[in-house]
Amino acid sequence: MNNILDNLNFSKLGELLTYAQGEPLMFNSGLFLFLFTAFLLIYRLIYRHTTARMAFVILFSLYFYYKWSGIYVLCLLLVTFSDFIIGRRLGKSTSRTARKLYVTASVIINIGMLCYFKYTSLIVDTVNKFLTSPIELWDIALPVGISFFTFRSLSYIIDIYRNKLQPTGSLLDYLFFLSFFPPLVAGPVVRATELLPQIRRRPEVTGKMFAEGLFLIMCGLFKKTVISDYISINFVDRVFDAPALYTGLENLLGIYGYTLQIYCDFSGYSDMAIGIALLLGFRFPDNFDSPYKSGSITEFWRRWHISLSSWLRDYLYISLGGNRVPKWRNYFNLFITMVIGGLWHGASWLFILWGAWHGLMLVLDKLYRRTFPPREHSAWGSKLLHAGSVLLTFHIVAIGWIFFRADSLAVVEEMATQIFTQFHPEVLMQFINGYPYVTLAIATGYLLHYTPHGQALAMQRLLEHTPLVAKAVIFSLFIYLVLQVSSSEVVPFIYMQF
Repeated sequence: MNNILDNLNFSKLGELLTYAQGEPLMFNSGLFLFLFTAFLLIYRLIYRHTTARMAFVILFSLYFYYKWSGIYVLCLLLVTFSDFIIGRRLGKSTSRTARKLYVTASVIINIGMLCYFKYTSLIVDTVNKFLTSPIELWDIALPVGISFFTFRSLSYIIDIYRNKLQPTGSLLDYLFFLSFFPPLVAGPVVRATELLPQIRRRPEVTGKMFAEGLFLIMCGLFKKTVISDYISINFVDRVFDAPALYTGLENLLGIYGYTLQIYCDFSGYSDMAIGIALLLGFRFPDNFDSPYKSGSITEFWRRWHISLSSWLRDYLYISLGGNRVPKWRNYFNLFITMVIGGLWHGASWLFILWGAWHGLMLVLDKLYRRTFPPREHSAWGSKLLHAGSVLLTFHIVAIGWIFFRADSLAVVEEMATQIFTQFHPEVLMQFINGYPYVTLAIATGYLLHYTPHGQALAMQRLLEHTPLVAKAVIFSLFIYLVLQVSSSEVVPFIYMQF
């Protein structure tokens, strides 16, 4: 027994379980799978005891975030305590002035913290361009997921202010809501109205919920590790790092690849977050709905990152006046909402340009629909028109992703130059022969995306009626296959930086 204990490397185990920069606890890591399995076993033993269950989930959630951001877990706790107190006072206040002051205080705390950690560098770098003696800036680390939990907390306060929600009287409930680990670091942006009512309800995981959760976890892992990571490492990153080394056709294929990569990466995380929550007895709304099937840019934003786009609509666009104002002001509200949405994604002028591009396209889409109302067409005419609309919308979105992915405007310019002056379509077969697995991964990803939704539901129902032992075997085999095709290192999710 002593020999066994001597052979155990407790220092290595300690390093593995404590915070280490650049080594977060990601859903697609073996460590998370091991810890979550242990967590799930304990959770099932105590799930009937409300307070114990809530405390256990909160502790695991805080540990999960600690593994991501270390000492910056204090930022999460600060927002929790401040908005819990503000929410309580806001709910009791009847003075209009006092209520506005409470909301303002919450906005200052949340947006102030977000701006400090996320935008100080951009502001200082921009100001330095106009100064003879540049301002020296200290290193500011970005707490992972700060954009997500500040938006979630703000929605809680604003809903109370609008009398759409009663403040919770329990700090434990609010800490659970804000720290709940599945959507914590990369969404969905779950609102208090969606999660708070479920917290104290005994979590009953039905056979359908278990099968749906398992299916979503497998879908998310497949999207992330088999599609997104593979095409990123083996092709997309190479093109965006040096566009001039590739023909215009290869640059275009790189853009198509990134368009698929970011969808699979982000929707893959959302799938896993929603699936994990289902295994714990909690249900969240869908966050993606086959966005590249959209027939307009307006429809795209009803299908892409639904929790964020609806947040921007409800708490920013409507607050600016929405469509209850003159047309020119409505267009401005739409445009500025998307610009701020772009800035939300990161401290870079390229993100602002990405938001401005989508804002401009949304304004043009609304102008077109107001100028040319829909007309009746034959069945074939309608299908052709829809197919053309989907193709056009896809390319509008793909152009926007260039700004989102590129490291600088110089990269954007290089890619455009190669596409318009050095296209060389004759290299297509060379590309397919040179990148057979990349071609297969891209083709598979798009094929699955455009497959009717009913096919996925049929597979989910098949899993639902499969015996528990068979489910375990299927999941184990799936994990084994994913490990065989995944990269040697765990690749972070793209939206973790936001």
